[in-house]
Amino acid sequence: MKFPARYSHLLFGALLSAIMVMVVSGTVVLVNSGIHQDFMARWFKGFSTAWPIAFPTVLIVAPLVRRIVARITIVD
Repeated sequence: MKFPARYSHLLFGALLSAIMVMVVSGTVVLVNSGIHQDFMARWFKGFSTAWPIAFPTVLIVAPLVRRIVARITIVD
């Protein structure tokens, strides 16, 4: 499935935040609870709690971070 390029910033934000929240929530659940029978349910609960916060945060913060990076780097 292909999406129009005008949605690229939304897709970028959705994918980046989903991947990051999956990794971080899985790590936190693993460290705090270990692997057990309820691991996947706890992981999903952590993911579903954090992702609605992470997604809009990425959309808001990414342009600012791009500008900061552009100011502190030079083109070779």
